[in-house]
Amino acid sequence: MTYHPKSDFVSVMMERGFLADCTDYQGLDEALLKGGQPGYIGFDATAKSLHVGSLIQIMMLRWLQKTGNKPITLMGGGTTKVGDPSFRADERPLLDAQAIDDNIAGIKKVFSAYLTYGDGASDAMMINNAEWLDGLNYLEFLRDIGRHFSINRMLSFESVKSRLDREQSLSFLEFNYMILQAYDFMELHRRYGCVLQMGGSDQWGNIVNGIDLTRRVIDGEVYGLTSPLLTTSDGKKMGKSQSGAIWLNPDMLSPYEFWQFWRNTTDADVGRFLKLYTELPVDECERLGALQGSEVNAAKVRLANEITGLLHGPDAATTAELTAREVFEKGGVGDDLPTLTLSASDLGDGISIVQLIVKSGLAGSGKEAKRLIAENGARLDDQPLTNAGLMIDAGALSSPIKLSAGKKRHAMVQLG
Repeated sequence: MTYHPKSDFVSVMMERGFLADCTDYQGLDEALLKGGQPGYIGFDATAKSLHVGSLIQIMMLRWLQKTGNKPITLMGGGTTKVGDPSFRADERPLLDAQAIDDNIAGIKKVFSAYLTYGDGASDAMMINNAEWLDGLNYLEFLRDIGRHFSINRMLSFESVKSRLDREQSLSFLEFNYMILQAYDFMELHRRYGCVLQMGGSDQWGNIVNGIDLTRRVIDGEVYGLTSPLLTTSDGKKMGKSQSGAIWLNPDMLSPYEFWQFWRNTTDADVGRFLKLYTELPVDECERLGALQGSEVNAAKVRLANEITGLLHGPDAATTAELTAREVFEKGGVGDDLPTLTLSASDLGDGISIVQLIVKSGLAGSGKEAKRLIAENGARLDDQPLTNAGLMIDAGALSSPIKLSAGKKRHAMVQLG
């Protein structure tokens, strides 16, 4: 549909490519024109860090705050105990309360880089849904909330339907997740005046449930907005790379590796990613995204610097760029490369080069490392590595060695 937004936030969402769908464009627009409106996104605490796949949602919250509204980061201390079944083939492993609290503590570090928390009108709030979910009385909940949900309708949602169509088990525990998420929205509206829930387009059914429940139980008017589920132009899911998830916490992925992920963006994705993940003006994003040939590399460096600067700070972005330049242009080692430090006991009588490639994160398995060597994609100290049976001993590590996978991924190995 063609809609001409009045509010700054909806305008930004539309022009920068964040918007997949909205439950009521005009209603949301008019609500946001009042300013200071709370909106939320929920994040389940299934790991100690979020990864790049969540960055589009974090940027939506950042823009909500930058346009004078109040972002709420809802931590799923309660819902993580159940697990979201949306578009998953199997049930998530259940975590205990301590593991969930540890994960929430790790995730909090990321949000503070993007949002300003405090008590002001547009300051962000961090809320844990365990506040209201942990104390629910099951029979009261069934009577007061469960009666508003139609099983027929719940079965029709694509996230459930796709699982059942593939004859994959969907536990009753998971089936309850969408009811709990709907209840979250109602509670946030009742407690904090929250008018908006955002999420990826796979959350559409859950969001609509929350809107319906809020209207039925407390006669509240709330809205939903979804972002597209992002894949790269070559069809890969955002947030994953050859060496695993692209984590946002620096203790799980170094700023250099994070920078390098964005520097390796496919040409066709540069303009789109600049709009989504940076705050550069839209016309500048389009200009950089239209560059061709060797010029597009400068745009990729700008992309990597802008995104790394937002998360890890401008100094980390500058250091990563300088390290990359030293490694790629001058054939040097670079001070900020990912480094694997081995002890004498790790090394023993020697360790195979295949194991080193895996341990340094340049390959996900021994099989992948051997294939890398067989296809002439591995290098040792910038020289082609052709012997998959090579053993590295203490003598070989008397000074650090550099391993490379292709032209753009490198790691140091040293003896501690």
